[in-house]
Formats: sequence, C-alpha cells, structure tokens
Amino acid sequence: MPGTLKYTFPKNDRLTSRKLIENVFSKGKSFSNFPFKVVWLSDNSNTVLQTGVGVSAKYFKKAVDRNRIKRLIRESYRLQKHSLEDTLKKNKARMSVFILFTANEIPPYELVFDKIGKIITRLEAQINENS
Repeated sequence: MPGTLKYTFPKNDRLTSRKLIENVFSKGKSFSNFPFKVVWLSDNSNTVLQTGVGVSAKYFKKAVDRNRIKRLIRESYRLQKHSLEDTLKKNKARMSVFILFTANEIPPYELVFDKIGKIITRLEAQINENS
C-alpha cells in the first residue's frame, strides 16, 4: 500500500555503537523536558536518525523496572518519530539522539507519549533552526 507509514524501530535505527554514543555525549547539545533529558548531535551516522534510550540504575535498582520504562519510551518514540524523520530528510540532515529518563518513579504511558511528542517537536525546531 503506497503512502502507508510503517511504525517500526529496526536495529539500524537504534544508537548502539559505543563510539557514536560517546560522541553524542561529548560533542552533542542537550535540553531537558522533565522527566527526560535529551542529548542530540547532528552528525554523519549511517542512517538518517539513530536513537538510544537510557534509565538510571541509581533510581531503579531492579532491571525489570528499567526495562519497563525503556519499553514505554521506545514505543512512544516508534509511533511519533515519522515527522522528525521527514524533517531530517527534507533538510538532508542526519541526527543521533539519546533520551535519558531522569525521574525516580515509573511513569504512566500517557505522560511518556505526551513528553516524547514534545521532545520530537523541539528536535524538529532545532533542525529547522540550523538549516
């Protein structure tokens, strides 16, 4: 079906390279939108948009809780990332993004979905500002 969006988050769209992650944190720009901190870098990665997610073990001792929060973030991101990808393709840009969860309680899905949408909107504004 032409024109149908595929809501996927394949492995090549994930930020997994240690070198790239270190680059994002050392050279990247950041902003906060509670309960998230976003670090991003316009770069020459392999794909148009690569994203990583992290949750602090300091506040969530159990891996089950950390994994639950990461699943919520990735799912929200997967459903909303298309506008960001379109903006990047339109401006012929590439971006690596790392999203950190900074609160100390497991959030409801609605809050995560809303905040990820705001983060994506802000990243789009940054791209348009730089182009």
